[in-house]
Amino acid sequence: MADRFETGQSSPDVSDDTPVQGTKTSSHHVEQVHTNERVAGHEDYYEKNGLRTYGDDADHDHEPKMSFGRMMSLVAMAFRKSSRSNGHELIVDDVAVWTGSQIPVYLFGGVPPYIYADIGGTDRWIWFVLANLLSLAAVCPFVGSISDLIGRRWVAIIGAIFVCIGMIICSTAHEMNIFIGGMVFAGIGAGINELTALAVTSELAPTAKRGKYVAVLIFTILPFCPSVLWGQLIAYYSTWRWIGLLCGIWNFIGLVLVAVFYFPPPRVNSTGMSRKEILGQIDYLGGILSIGGMILFMAGMQWGGYQYPWGSAHVLVPLILGAVMLIAFVVWEGYAAHPMFPKRLRQDPRILSLTLVITFISGANFFSIIMFWFVHQPFDVFRVLANFFCHRPTQAFNVYGHDPVQVGIRGIPVGFSILVGACVVLWLLSVFRGHNKELMIVSSILMTAGCGALAVARRDNLATVWGLLIVAGLGIGGIVVPASIITTIICPDDLIATIAALTLAIRVIGGSIGYCVYYNVFINKFVPAATTFIGGTMVAKLNITDPALIEEVIVLTGASLIDEIKHIPGIEGVPGAWEMVVYAGQLAYAEAYQYVYLVSIAFGAISIVAALFLGDISKYMDDHVAVVM
Repeated sequence: MADRFETGQSSPDVSDDTPVQGTKTSSHHVEQVHTNERVAGHEDYYEKNGLRTYGDDADHDHEPKMSFGRMMSLVAMAFRKSSRSNGHELIVDDVAVWTGSQIPVYLFGGVPPYIYADIGGTDRWIWFVLANLLSLAAVCPFVGSISDLIGRRWVAIIGAIFVCIGMIICSTAHEMNIFIGGMVFAGIGAGINELTALAVTSELAPTAKRGKYVAVLIFTILPFCPSVLWGQLIAYYSTWRWIGLLCGIWNFIGLVLVAVFYFPPPRVNSTGMSRKEILGQIDYLGGILSIGGMILFMAGMQWGGYQYPWGSAHVLVPLILGAVMLIAFVVWEGYAAHPMFPKRLRQDPRILSLTLVITFISGANFFSIIMFWFVHQPFDVFRVLANFFCHRPTQAFNVYGHDPVQVGIRGIPVGFSILVGACVVLWLLSVFRGHNKELMIVSSILMTAGCGALAVARRDNLATVWGLLIVAGLGIGGIVVPASIITTIICPDDLIATIAALTLAIRVIGGSIGYCVYYNVFINKFVPAATTFIGGTMVAKLNITDPALIEEVIVLTGASLIDEIKHIPGIEGVPGAWEMVVYAGQLAYAEAYQYVYLVSIAFGAISIVAALFLGDISKYMDDHVAVVM
């Protein structure tokens, strides 16, 4: 053990077992610091037990009073007060930044038929959702490590600018490719802002109260829980382009608040360093390998079995190249002088690794609910197998009817239950000062039971399905954000954004892989079901035997352009014919969806097993405040 002199000078290099006494002329206080608590290359602070920042002349042991200013720092990431000594200094508004990062994909994701009916792109529109998620996941790890190094202010400003630019591009697009490009910008900004909001809130809160602080932050998304309903109403009664304006204005407000009011203290791990030295600590190669690898790997996963056969070059090249780049990234991190994910993150390897496994699984089931039920995503049909190949279904729309208000209402249980699950578990994490193991077990069981039980969904039992959606949502919500916060509690204070970025990326990767599995299960069940129900109805009840007409009806059903079915020869002008065909399509969907939810049980079981072996974080739940403002 070695002393840390209050003058900030480095102490003698001694062994871990030998304490050395030292004093400062003006004070007799001596901090004894274990050698392994030092941060390599930084003598102006140390990390007690490898986790908590001390030695930077700030009071990390007492929570600043909840003045109006401090409240605004959490409600709005908003305003900065001049006096540091009273502990009332403020930062920026998490609400504008956090909510602004979430709403574009939720609102636009609720109205694809309105978008591609206006600007085309029925064969590729799904990529505006996927491009948003891929860009979000790809930039997070690199941006997280940079944010921990250079600070949050400029990172948050750049993120808000990206979202604003993305919304301008989307709102003015007249081609689907342009719209997709806009969602790439929005995804980059969303990843940056979601990460920043979580990191800022976490580091302002005492560790034991971190769950409560983040629960309040998450709760601010409440007005947008019925996002499908709002999107449907806006697009139906005016134009879908107003959605981009709404999202753009919201993010612009957040941008102004950050630029005007957010002035956090310098990062302890870059204090005293020149700009050249700071830039020298950025892992550029790691950034290239991680971003490129994630984009290519997940793009290949999404192309496979959808736009191209699994054995085609379109799928294999990005899939293999992405996997190679990710493996190279992992290898490189072991040799890099300043890796994106330092070894110091592994203060409690078992809790960290199992929490990341649970995060991965929750991402898979989260996306199964969001993409198959909640987000309104009809699909196209191609000639595969029995001449029919489907893509991107949404149960709330395709099984239970197409009325825009009713579609929006059917999405409400999922949004609100995920929100409630996240807030309750986060709050209990602070109330119990730990007990993460029990909370994760309960959440994993609810998620698995709820998602699996959705297999009973039929055309005539919507009330039952609502209850199951609530159960599944509570479980998913109890994992998605709380798991991220658990990892911030067991990691060093100066790496909070880094670990939060890792959990966000793993969640999206899990969702990408999980959805790929679910989707391929679905299409293998839907193809024969569509042939049986839709084709059978047209042949037996309408005497329509032309394969081309049957295929066209299934294509229109898959694209959710059911009004166009009214003009098909043999259906047009025949009373009740259109209703019979639409009902047959709903039955085909219901038949296929059940297998998706049954497969989700396997994912959920892995999550439950991982939760059973979690360690408890109670010993980490102290009153330490990572960043004092």
